[in-house]
Amino acid sequence: MIGPNLSAWAVGRRPLIVFFMLAALIAGVASFIKLGRAEDPVFTIRTMLVRAIWPGATLPDMLDQVTERIERKLQEVGMVDVVRSSTRGGDTTIFIDLVGSVTSREIPAIWQEVRNKVGDIRHTLPQGVLGPFFNDDFGDTFGFIYGFTADGFTHRELRDHVEDIRSKLLTLPDVSKIEILGAQDEEVTIEFRHDRVAALGIDYPALFAAIAAQNVVRPSGIIRTGTENVRLQVSGQFDTEADIAEVSINIGDRVIRLGDIAEVVRGYSDPPLPLFRVNGQPAIGLAISMQDAGDILALGKNIKNMMSKITGELPAGIEPILVSDQAVTVDEAIGEFTTSLWQAIGIILAISILMLGARPGAVVAVSIPLTLAIVMVIMDAVNIDLHRISLGALIIALCLLVDDAMTTVDAMLRRLDAGDDAPTAARYAYSNLAAPMLIGTLVTIAGFVPIGFAQSSAGEYTFSIFAVVGIALLVSWLVAVLFAPVVGAAILKPSEKASSQEADSSFVLGLYRRILDWALTWRLLTIAGVIALFGLSIWGLRFVPQQFFPASDRTELLVDLTLQQNASLRASDDVAKKLDEVLAKDPDVARWSSYIGRGAIRFYLPLNVQLPNDFFAQQVIVAKDVAGRNRLQVKLEKLLAEEFPSLVTRVYPLELGPPVGWPVQYRLVGPDIERLRDLASGLADAVASHPATRRVSFDWNEPARSLRIQIDQDEARRIGYSSDTLAAVLNTAISGTRITQLRDGIYLIDVVA
Repeated sequence: MIGPNLSAWAVGRRPLIVFFMLAALIAGVASFIKLGRAEDPVFTIRTMLVRAIWPGATLPDMLDQVTERIERKLQEVGMVDVVRSSTRGGDTTIFIDLVGSVTSREIPAIWQEVRNKVGDIRHTLPQGVLGPFFNDDFGDTFGFIYGFTADGFTHRELRDHVEDIRSKLLTLPDVSKIEILGAQDEEVTIEFRHDRVAALGIDYPALFAAIAAQNVVRPSGIIRTGTENVRLQVSGQFDTEADIAEVSINIGDRVIRLGDIAEVVRGYSDPPLPLFRVNGQPAIGLAISMQDAGDILALGKNIKNMMSKITGELPAGIEPILVSDQAVTVDEAIGEFTTSLWQAIGIILAISILMLGARPGAVVAVSIPLTLAIVMVIMDAVNIDLHRISLGALIIALCLLVDDAMTTVDAMLRRLDAGDDAPTAARYAYSNLAAPMLIGTLVTIAGFVPIGFAQSSAGEYTFSIFAVVGIALLVSWLVAVLFAPVVGAAILKPSEKASSQEADSSFVLGLYRRILDWALTWRLLTIAGVIALFGLSIWGLRFVPQQFFPASDRTELLVDLTLQQNASLRASDDVAKKLDEVLAKDPDVARWSSYIGRGAIRFYLPLNVQLPNDFFAQQVIVAKDVAGRNRLQVKLEKLLAEEFPSLVTRVYPLELGPPVGWPVQYRLVGPDIERLRDLASGLADAVASHPATRRVSFDWNEPARSLRIQIDQDEARRIGYSSDTLAAVLNTAISGTRITQLRDGIYLIDVVA
């Protein structure tokens, strides 16, 4: 026996125990209503991005002078697992992945150390390097996405309306941040008539300086009188592109109007920023993120009400389209799991009553809701929400938590049939069975310890299995020794015949006794048989498919389109448009959204987010059902292989658990790039030869093309030029040079020549 006899104590204080039972039920219902709802448990994204920009730098210079310096410094940071980078000419992005044992509480201090370490070497980076910039909000989930299309409105007019909607949505409770997708920055281009400029002998740098000087914002002084301060402000700032055309340029003794030697055009940035389309139509999107510990269902309801009001106020032609609604997904997922939970409860109750009889079964029936109610209270106290993992753990625990109550009921029935009264029967059940039941409970919980203490993202994701199962089993033991005896004492009655005699005459128990007697008589043979069966199970395990996390049962399907790495954003857009045409005709497609020049924003926590790249596009397709998703995956894989053989494509459903990406990945590391290319090709051939391999791709293995202009430095100096001057001229002629900015409301519009 463990300590004082709790069952006898409970039976002797029936009114108090009944009060505790009612209080537990009420508190459990309240906690169930209050518990947060989520699709997946929260886990920490242990990745930080460090980005640096060096305009004009070549790839080798970027690697040696920027990426290498930063990576060497990052190797000094503790708890770093892998430092990996993606470097292009003029741009580098470095990923810092922490080891899985780092806890969420330790991460902010490590990210601060990263900032400090990189800050220490900032002065050693080459002149002209912008940054480094840091992004540790890599795990923000934008569960609500709306796309806005416009018919009869300019992109700027649509953006103005979307910005206004964003401001309204930010006032809602639990909204953390809202990002705009697909918005294109406006740009004012000064297109010079170079023949006129040359004929007038105008120097371009002086011309640019004159334009910028008129638009400069500088303090003009403050006049202080005895009663007030009056701020002075000079005029000349540009309000529209027409103001730029009116700029006066002094050329000797002449004054030339800028509009006479150039055309000022207002348009959009070229090349464009990453694009966003909904159902094949150009759109601007709003992605909404929820604050930590927010109520996703309440937020979804508030957003729906606000959007309904906003939609009524929008002008005809602007249409909001729902792209992603996590609240609906969570509600459906929780509903399905909750339905499974209630079905499991019903099945267990029915079997208990059928096998044990009405009265004993009723005791078990009462124990289940009492146990679940207390579990809900504890889950609320330790911040475990209702999601697919915690609800799955409850379903697992249901099959185990009735054992203790059944054991208590069986022991009490036997003692009642033997002539004992209810208190004596309860005392007997506790003194003889409480310790074995608790030991069995702890042994069962120990089976889930590897999940609970796994130091990895997968362990963090599945921790609720260990926590909820452990809580439920311990609570079930407490209910079995406190509440079940009180209920049993109230409703259990001795049977008309002795329980032992009836049991001995039953076929099931008689068969069990004969098997037990045989096993004890032939104990060595029994032990050998158990060992043989164990070995057989180990051998048979090889035939069981092994997958830690299956694919999600959501209907989304992701399509990755990766072009050659020197491809432009327009080339990626052309490929995505061709796929849009196919999706528009497919009967299995409910809706889809396209992200060109970047990957989909993290609308789903386990999403493997892709970096912005001109050569990349990703489409998120929502099928009408799971069967349609599977059919669509087969069709798209065949289509992409036939129609776009030069692309690296991947069609896959959403993943469960921490993001993985390609299921098998190899990383080769070494100082010689050409040697790495050869080794990577050999490894790819070896992997491709395996019969289970479907495709092999590289994330980097393409030489980038560039044009190198060889300048005769002596001749350049003789005519008054330098590499710096020629680079500036070429950049102006080909890409454009920013001169100043047009301040238009909340927007800053670059003025480019």
